[in-house]
Amino acid sequence: MTKLAFLGLGVMGYPMAGHLAKAGHSVTVYNRTTAKAQAWVDDHGGSLGETPAEAARGAEAVMACVGNDDDLRSVCLGPDGAFATMSEGSTFVDHTTVSAAVTAELHAAAKAKGIAFVDAPVSGGQAGAEGGQLSIMCGGAQADYDWIEPVINTYAKLCRRIGESGAGQMTKMCNQIAIAGLVQGLSEALHFASKAGLDGASVVEVISQGAAGSWQMSNRYQTMLDDHFDHGFAVDWMRKDLAICLSTAEENGASLPITALVDQFYKDVQKMGGGRWDTSALFKRLQNDGTK
Repeated sequence: MTKLAFLGLGVMGYPMAGHLAKAGHSVTVYNRTTAKAQAWVDDHGGSLGETPAEAARGAEAVMACVGNDDDLRSVCLGPDGAFATMSEGSTFVDHTTVSAAVTAELHAAAKAKGIAFVDAPVSGGQAGAEGGQLSIMCGGAQADYDWIEPVINTYAKLCRRIGESGAGQMTKMCNQIAIAGLVQGLSEALHFASKAGLDGASVVEVISQGAAGSWQMSNRYQTMLDDHFDHGFAVDWMRKDLAICLSTAEENGASLPITALVDQFYKDVQKMGGGRWDTSALFKRLQNDGTK
C-alpha cells in the first residue's frame, strides 16, 4: 500500500482516484469544491484535505488532474500548494494537459525541493478513466518513472515513458493534433453520406472495416447520427488543448494547417452554444451548413 494524494476530482480525476483506492492504496483527495471531495470519500473511503498542501502532507506520491496551467500552478505552488508539504524523495505526477512552459517551470520548482516530477497526460476520456483503460504518456527521469509506473497502471491500459521531462506533454499534443483531423474527417464523411441520401450507419459498417476505420468512427458515429453530443471530452477543453498545440508549433516551427483550421471550426461550435458538447459536435456544425 502506498500513501497517495489526488488533486482534482473532475470527470477524469474522480474515477482515477477511485481506482487507486480500490487497489488498496491510502488516498487523500483535494478538490476546489470541498463537497465533491467529501462525496468521493463517502464513495471510496480515504480522507480529504482542505488544501493541496494538507492533502499532500506525508504522501509518497501526489497525482494532479486539474483544468489548465493556472489551475496546476495553484495546486503546486505557494503556502497552500502541494510542494509546500511534500517530502524530499516523493513524486509529483501531473495528469493535466498543460503547456510545455508550465511543465518546465514546475519541474524546476519540484527539483529544487528534491521532489521528482513526472508529466503524464492521459487519453481515453471519461469512459477510459471510469474503466481504468487510459493511455498515459510520460516524461521524466527513468528512475522516477520506473517507481511510479505500477501505481499509474492502476487506471491505465497503456503507460509509457516517452523521454525526459516535457515529453509526455509533447506527446499529448500529438494526440490532440491527430484527433482533430480524425473527427473532422469522420464528420465530413457522415455529412457527405447524408447529402448523398445514404444510410450513415450502413456506410460506417462497411468503411470501418477498411483503412478508414478508427476509434472515433467505432465509438462516435452512432451518437453523431443521433444528434447526441454529451459523450466525453468537451469542445471548450479541446480548444484549450489545440491552443497549446498551435502555440508550441509557433515555437518549434511545425506546420499545423489542418489543426489550425479545425480549431476555427470548434470556435464555430462554441458560437452555436456547444462549448460543453463533445468534440464530435463538428458534425453538428456541418449539418447546420457550417453556420455560426
